[in-house]
Amino acid sequence: MELGALKKQLQEHLGDGLVLIIGSGLSCAEGVPGMTALGHHLVTHIPASLSPDDTQLWENIHPLIEKEGLEAALLKYAPSPSLEAAIVQSTGEFIATAEANIISDVFNKSKTLRLTKLIPHLLRSDAGIPIVTTNYDRLAELACEEAGLGVDTMFCGHFAARLEPENSYWSFCRNVKLVGKNVRYKFAMKANIFKPHGSLDWYHREGSPVRYAGALPLPRLIITPGLNKFRSGYDSPFDKHREKGNDAIDKARRFLIIGYGFNDDHLETHLTPRIKSGVKTVILTFSLSSKARDLAIKNKNVIAAEFREDAGTPGACFIVNGAEIFYPGVDYWDLDGFVKGVLSV
Repeated sequence: MELGALKKQLQEHLGDGLVLIIGSGLSCAEGVPGMTALGHHLVTHIPASLSPDDTQLWENIHPLIEKEGLEAALLKYAPSPSLEAAIVQSTGEFIATAEANIISDVFNKSKTLRLTKLIPHLLRSDAGIPIVTTNYDRLAELACEEAGLGVDTMFCGHFAARLEPENSYWSFCRNVKLVGKNVRYKFAMKANIFKPHGSLDWYHREGSPVRYAGALPLPRLIITPGLNKFRSGYDSPFDKHREKGNDAIDKARRFLIIGYGFNDDHLETHLTPRIKSGVKTVILTFSLSSKARDLAIKNKNVIAAEFREDAGTPGACFIVNGAEIFYPGVDYWDLDGFVKGVLSV
C-alpha cells in the first residue's frame, strides 16, 4: 500500500464511535518509567522492615523480577496482603515522582503531551470522548485538560472527591432547553476516563474511595501486576471503572489503541472479542506484543504500527490486511509522529 493511501485510511479512522485504549507505552514515551525500571526500583526499595514471612516471600520474588520481569515474578508468587501493600506504596511513590517532573515540564511550557496534540483531531460529542487506560498516572487527565476538555473520572468534588458517577456526569451539564415537548441538555466538552487499575490520586477513607490530588502517607488504590490483580479489580472503585470501561468497549465502533500490549485480563474479556468481531482498530506502539501482532495478522480490520529498523534505516512497520509493510523514515508508530505526519497535513 502506498503511504498516501495508508495516511488517508488512518485519517478516516478517527470518526464517530471512537474509543481510545491507552497502555503504559504512552506514559513511557512521556517519561514515566516502564515495568523494567519499576521492577528494579522495587528490588532496591522494598523496606527491610517486612515481617519474617513476607521477607521469605520477597526473597523468592525479587530474584525473579530481574530475571523474568515484574509481572512474571508476581504471577509465580502471589504477595501476601502486607507485602502487596508495601509493593503498592513503593510503586506509587516511584511513578508519582516521575509524573511530577513531567507535569512540571508541561506547566513550564517545555513539553506538550502527545495526547494533548491528538485531541483536537478527534470528533467530540456531548457524551464525551471515552478513554480506557491501565495507567496509574494522571497524564491522560492532564492531557485532556491541556487540550481544553473537562475530565469525568466519576469522582465528584475538588479537594476530597467522592465516587459519585451520576453527580459527576451532571456536573458537566451547562444548559437545559425545552424544544417542543423534549428536554435537551447541553454538556461541556469532556473526556470520560476509565481506570480499571486505579490511579495515583485514589485513596481509601472510612471504607470508601476518595480522590485527592496530593500525596498522602496512606495506601493508594492501585492494582499492581500479578495473581491478585484480577481479584482486586472487583473492589470499589475498580469495579465501577472496569464496568464503565467495558461498556465503552462494547459500544465502540472503532478503536485507537496506543502503547497497550493486550496482556490485561480485565480488558481482554471484552476488547479482543470486539476486535475479532470486526470493529475497526488501529494500534500504535514502539514494539508490538505477540498478542497484538497475532491480532493484526489474523484480522484484516486491524492496522498496527511499530518501530522498525531495516539495514540501519529507522522507520515504521505496518501490518495492513494481515501483511507487513516497512516505510522508511516514518514514525507513525509514535503518537507524536502520527499526529504530525498523518493528521497535521
